[in-house]
Amino acid sequence: MPVVIGLTGVIGSGKSAVARMLAEMDAAVVDADRIGHSVYEPGEPAFDELKTAFGEGIVGSDGRIARAKLAALVFASAQALGRLNAIVHPRIRQRLAAEVAELRAAARVPAIVIEAAVLLEAGWQDLCDEVWLVTAPTASVRERLAAERRMTPAQVAKRLGAQLSEEERRRHADVVIENDGTLEQLRARLAEIWQQRVASASSR
Repeated sequence: MPVVIGLTGVIGSGKSAVARMLAEMDAAVVDADRIGHSVYEPGEPAFDELKTAFGEGIVGSDGRIARAKLAALVFASAQALGRLNAIVHPRIRQRLAAEVAELRAAARVPAIVIEAAVLLEAGWQDLCDEVWLVTAPTASVRERLAAERRMTPAQVAKRLGAQLSEEERRRHADVVIENDGTLEQLRARLAEIWQQRVASASSR
């Protein structure tokens, strides 16, 4: 039976890099962001609910929810973020659970990874056997978000302020992956953790 790993960490911590490395180790990765975007596509119930909650202005010229416009609204207000989460989180959870159940039934992989920045905030950790936390120095996170996502310092502060503190995340984590070096060092650390937590378990 595959182990289900909840992979989390603040935005910009390096979760996606870790998820790619785990996929190379034959894990099946379920991306919560991908599912999150799908639940409010046109024709989905959440599409109309989001328009009702936040106005027609969040719809782009292509007829889809403009994620940048929506983000600007919800990360400016804790109340607005709560409203968004109340609409989308239950639907994301339902689809996550369905994908994990399908992969688990097939039992063709040693591990299933749920990659989700808001795993703990949304309460999805009960879908997992273990929680793996990716951490990185705050300065590195800020630099990465500025360079890769073109986020301003104010935008970075709002995003990080909307997520759980590092201390709180560590309390929930079964494994902490320190992403404070090179990609090669990260890969080596991850390979060791994989051997200890996944490969050894599947061989028993």
